[in-house]
Amino acid sequence: MATAKKVAPAKKPAAKKAAPAKKAAPAKKAAPAKKPAAKKAAPAKKAAPAKKAAVKKAPAKKRTPNAAFMKALTPSATLAAVIGSAPMPRTEVTKKVWDYIKKNKLQDSVNKRMINADAKLKEIFKKAQVSMFEMTKLISAHLK
Repeated sequence: MATAKKVAPAKKPAAKKAAPAKKAAPAKKAAPAKKPAAKKAAPAKKAAPAKKAAVKKAPAKKRTPNAAFMKALTPSATLAAVIGSAPMPRTEVTKKVWDYIKKNKLQDSVNKRMINADAKLKEIFKKAQVSMFEMTKLISAHLK
């Protein structure tokens, strides 16, 4: 014995948003929406597929630090006057130079990307003013 599918009550089609009416023309009343003719068998809506659980990846391996990036470098005598003479990684050198810049308020007040060099930094940069991006390039020449 075949079971009959239940027919869902017919729904009104979703009304589209009306375009903004022109103010010059009087607005007309919309004709009452007609109900669509009853269909014998409404197409069955497919249920939304169940969301799959996130595929678990193999446990992430711990990242190994880049040895070249963390290699301790010896600063030149002119750079040592600013950051100290102890060998340190390039990242630490940049941090110490920034500490020096901020402590002595050497950042340009209008354009914070620019650094106004004092006497010590002028020996390193060979310029009176450098951008923060150019600074790291100029410092690398003083590291061995």
